[in-house]
Amino acid sequence: MGTIYLVRHAQASFGSDDYDRLSPLGWRQGQRLGEHLRAHGLHFDAVFTGTLRRHHETWLAIRTGWEAARDAQVWPGLDEYDSAALIEALKAPPPGDLHTPEGYRAHFRLLRDALRQWMAGVISPRGMPDYEAFRSAAVSLLEHIRHAHTGDVLVISSGGPIASLVGHLLGTSPEASIELNLRLRNTAVSEVAHTPRRCALVSFNTLPHLTAPEYRDWITHA
Repeated sequence: MGTIYLVRHAQASFGSDDYDRLSPLGWRQGQRLGEHLRAHGLHFDAVFTGTLRRHHETWLAIRTGWEAARDAQVWPGLDEYDSAALIEALKAPPPGDLHTPEGYRAHFRLLRDALRQWMAGVISPRGMPDYEAFRSAAVSLLEHIRHAHTGDVLVISSGGPIASLVGHLLGTSPEASIELNLRLRNTAVSEVAHTPRRCALVSFNTLPHLTAPEYRDWITHA
């Protein structure tokens, strides 16, 4: 039996012109996770990331702390949904300044509503597949790992695909995965045990590398 370590990307640049890049804190979060992996003697048969810049940069930060020289394999099914396209499809008033508490809360209220409607097939956001295709693209990686690997595997992705994978393993409704998604913290680790016959969730949304008091301010959600 091996373990799949599902890692949400480190803090990106929410509210900036380019969300898809790590913040300075995000780089530190990733490196700290790499240090934790090294300290615990973890080795991986394979590393997978999505195609997004924040996935790749998270892996670079982890690799720095882990002091590993290996490359990651790219799996497009690990890419996040397009939150801007989802909210645009609602045709609702914009949330306002994302740097204010009101704008931040309004953004995530709209996102929740858009995710529900997308999952129900009510809206078809520009440039996005339907939800079942999105979910299946993420789940296909579990099937690949079950058949191709026997040891531990590191997977770096985003909240949407990870929540969809966890929801699939738990047999929850698509709507339940929205709350799983929005609770995921940056560089949080979720563990999935795998054998050639099945996968089973072991842990969800843990931060073993940030438990010390000096890292309390490093815990983020965006």
